[in-house]
Amino acid sequence: MSTAKGPLKGRAARLGRLLPAGPSQAARTPFVLLVVVLLGGGLITLLVLNSALNQGSFRLNELKNRTTELTDEEQALQRDVDDYAAPDALARRARQLGMVPGGSPAFLGQDGKVLGEPSKAAAAPKPSPAPTGKTTPTQDPTPTATATPSTAGTRNPPTTPDPATTGTTGPKTTAPDPTTSGR
Repeated sequence: MSTAKGPLKGRAARLGRLLPAGPSQAARTPFVLLVVVLLGGGLITLLVLNSALNQGSFRLNELKNRTTELTDEEQALQRDVDDYAAPDALARRARQLGMVPGGSPAFLGQDGKVLGEPSKAAAAPKPSPAPTGKTTPTQDPTPTATATPSTAGTRNPPTTPDPATTGTTGPKTTAPDPTTSGR
């Protein structure tokens, strides 16, 4: 093959006339613009996609935190329900409402025979009112000379039991639990 650059002959000469003589800038410009537009569009698309994913991530984090808060609240409420459903809490609430424990139960057999001996529930003694310390105008704490001989030297017995002899501090009154509705 020859390396010399001389005038083209034959078919090569005809093809050479179809091509421009110098380097063409006009043919490269649309290609470069197309590549720049595609790269810019891809970059903007990635930016929008990344922003959408970050927004979804923040929303997911907020929902997880809310779920944790609601789970904690549910557990606290379940603990309260369990505390109120405990046997000692039910018994205490029943006493506050004036209920008394039932007697021994009786059962009916399949043949209709009564098994056991039923008994009535014993009513709890009513607590006596606590002394207020005030004296009414009709009561006089000092005995008078007009008292009858049968009551002159005797004192009225106290209405409440003496705490020193019974080992108690007197009647206990408890207020209803403020979180219950009284039902």
